Amino acid sequence: MTTPLPTPPLIAAEALLAAYAAGRPPVVVDCRFRLDDPQAGATAWRTSRLPGAGYGDLEQDFSGPVEPERSGRHPLPDMNRLRDRFRSWGIGATTPVVFYDDAGGPFAARAWWLACHSGHPHAQVLDGGMAAWIAAGGELDSGPPAPPGPPAPPWPDRPPLLDAVTAAQVAGLLGSGTPLLDARTRERFAGEAEPIDPVAGHIPGALCLPHGDNLGPDGRWLPPQELAARWAGIDADHAVCYCGSGVTAAHNVLAAVHAGVGRPRLYVGSWSEWIQDPEHPVATGHA
Repeated sequence: MTTPLPTPPLIAAEALLAAYAAGRPPVVVDCRFRLDDPQAGATAWRTSRLPGAGYGDLEQDFSGPVEPERSGRHPLPDMNRLRDRFRSWGIGATTPVVFYDDAGGPFAARAWWLACHSGHPHAQVLDGGMAAWIAAGGELDSGPPAPPGPPAPPWPDRPPLLDAVTAAQVAGLLGSGTPLLDARTRERFAGEAEPIDPVAGHIPGALCLPHGDNLGPDGRWLPPQELAARWAGIDADHAVCYCGSGVTAAHNVLAAVHAGVGRPRLYVGSWSEWIQDPEHPVATGHA
């Protein structure tokens, strides 16, 4: 098993409140997004947000350009451009940063994974998101956001703390015994329902590990020991997580890191990229 990340991946709302009260809050980035209304997150941020929070957009900031008939729906962004975007929010090479959303954490987890993939050692996700902040007594800023401050200094080159794999690498792993973990719902995994992509099913040999099962009824992440139980018998350090477009799969990566079972790799292109190549095999059913 790999060594833990320098900073735990989750922060409780109470701990974040204490950092604000002490006058030492981290940089906070609002990652709210809706796949069916891409402007909804930015609109919500402009209306109200955690104090001082900037806004990070899934498609404009945390994804690269979509290449028709080649890429998935949310490709890996150019990392130099992404680091510049982080710097524009005041995030330096070692600046603590907290990402949050209001949808159970997938969009915040995507941003967290990208920060870790960039080599940033102090990125976290707000456990329970905006609802947990409000429930803990946290106040919100409202009205027009304040203009951004000066950018942080350039980051030094660092190796990634979390790794990605390509479609070609995934294809080369088929039949090798490497765990492939699909974060989508069981119905989408089985090919019984596919509301987004033109082909239904999953990558052959994959296991279904729905990301929503990482959360309890209160919308917060399960305790580490309960998350670890979901990974029983799976070699997390050699596993590959995927989903529809590399967003909810990051949720499973975070769950493994939080549980202390390892650091899975992320197939960013995921199912929406896999099906672009007609030579890639497709499986259906729950097995």
